[in-house]
Amino acid sequence: SCKVFFAKDPLKIVRAKGQYMFDEKGEKYLDCINNVAHVGHSHPCVIKAATKQMELLNTNSRFLHDNLVHYAQRLTATLPEKLSVCYFVNSGSEANDLALRLARQYRGHQDVITLE
Repeated sequence: SCKVFFAKDPLKIVRAKGQYMFDEKGEKYLDCINNVAHVGHSHPCVIKAATKQMELLNTNSRFLHDNLVHYAQRLTATLPEKLSVCYFVNSGSEANDLALRLARQYRGHQDVITLE
């Protein structure tokens, strides 16, 4: 059920910078689909922060770490008081799964309606 974009002429992307991605021939493409709207690819501040963190610890959020608490506090400080709980997941699929489980628990039934 998965489709490859550009199946007739597939792209082989080898690097990215800012809002652009580059293929193996050096051709530049504007990236409109890879969640780069916030800071772009290879942003120096993100690279610096990620490098600093990976030098210390490179794991997912299943283990306790003070940075998770600090980030949750900073995030919830920007939100209305009712939005005071954070769930950290590593993908959209995990986020959707968690949202479904929370809704089912809250409503007490398994019914789901989806739109295509």
